[in-house]
Amino acid sequence: MSKQDSSFAIRRLHSLLGVIPLGVFLIQHLLVNHTATRSEEAFNTASEFMGNLPFVLFLEIFIIYIPILFHGIYGIYIAFTAKYNIGGTGYGWHSTYRNWMFSLQRISGVIAFVFIAIHVYQTRVQVFFGEEVNFDMVHQIVTNPAWLVFYIIGIIATVYHFANGLWSFMVTWGFTQSDRSQRVMSYVSAIIFVVVSFIGIQAILAFI
Repeated sequence: MSKQDSSFAIRRLHSLLGVIPLGVFLIQHLLVNHTATRSEEAFNTASEFMGNLPFVLFLEIFIIYIPILFHGIYGIYIAFTAKYNIGGTGYGWHSTYRNWMFSLQRISGVIAFVFIAIHVYQTRVQVFFGEEVNFDMVHQIVTNPAWLVFYIIGIIATVYHFANGLWSFMVTWGFTQSDRSQRVMSYVSAIIFVVVSFIGIQAILAFI
């Protein structure tokens, strides 16, 4: 396999992991957090159920943490080696728009990686020190205004990175090749970003 073929294969894997399993986990995680809008007890019940799944540590390591590390580290490499063309011109309806989306995708990816690392430390890592992931744990974090702002920015960046990444995934894997299909996918990605961001922000505000 040539260097070019190898790079293309790695980028396809990077794109795939961003959707499966990471995108699926993101939505599932936000939906669990959203149970806090119903009641403290509802969130604690949902959190306890997820924490007591069979082979939970195995699942977290191989389905979440390893894919996140690969996707995040390779994504940061792309972010700092990519050529940005925000003010450039090109052909097609989406030239300037996609240039902006490309740049924001890289920036949001770096923010999301930092956010996820800190979030994992504040929650999952604390389990190994005898803490329990429950409503009170998250409440104590986000009642600090600085942490609340950080979490809101982190959620928006992560959801944007996922939603816009869906557009790239569909192109990379050959599902959307025509100008029209890419235009439709842009609208779909934008809707997903708005809906999932709303769920995530509503969820985090419920812990205050």
